Amino acid sequence: MSSVAALPHWLTRVGVFDLETTGVDVVHDRIVTAHVGVLDARGHEFAAKDWLADPGIPIPEGATAVHGITTEQARREGRPAVQVVTEVTAALRSLLSQGVPVVAYNASYDFSLLAHEGARHGVAPLIDPSPIIDPLVIDKAYDRYRRGKRTLEVVAAHYSVPLDGAHDASADAVAAGRVAQALAKRFALPDTLSELHTRQVGWARSQAESLTEYFISIGRLEPEESLDGTWPVRSAHAAVTQ
Repeated sequence: MSSVAALPHWLTRVGVFDLETTGVDVVHDRIVTAHVGVLDARGHEFAAKDWLADPGIPIPEGATAVHGITTEQARREGRPAVQVVTEVTAALRSLLSQGVPVVAYNASYDFSLLAHEGARHGVAPLIDPSPIIDPLVIDKAYDRYRRGKRTLEVVAAHYSVPLDGAHDASADAVAAGRVAQALAKRFALPDTLSELHTRQVGWARSQAESLTEYFISIGRLEPEESLDGTWPVRSAHAAVTQ
């Protein structure tokens, strides 16, 4: 019971969200699979919904190598993208309207891509989605100088969170939620969800600025380019996306 008691009350019931897609461009790539679920205080998922979409475009071999879904499978078994985008957006809107925080690892990717999919299919977007919890942003803020990659697999292992079936939307979503709970047990997070959400906005901006400076220093970006640090939905006019 001690581990449960250590959680802030607002982390004892959390939504989890993840997308697997045709690529990493939030503007042009499409949803292939999606997962929205709810975890209890022990990290057990007691409600869940999965989607497989026909994205309407070929799935590159590189993306298939990551999540395992081929173009043929998506066309054969997937539902029309507009239906999937509508239902995923509605599921998230329902959770957020109840004040249930939604955990997404690298949230600005998933929420930005969902927003662009909504615009593409005429689905009303989530307006300033909140409260969102992003374990990637939080981990970087509280353990800034830890060396190594910050992929979900690496960070989950660092916090002793099992991740079986990485790059499966359901496995990734659940692991991200459990990492968020592990972070709350390790560090003194803000007292309220609203404060945590606001701080993540600032942390994400600062992290993008720092990474921009580094990438310019090693020649990965030109001096006039920058990474978009807006969070949890990236600005459409950003020079470079992450």
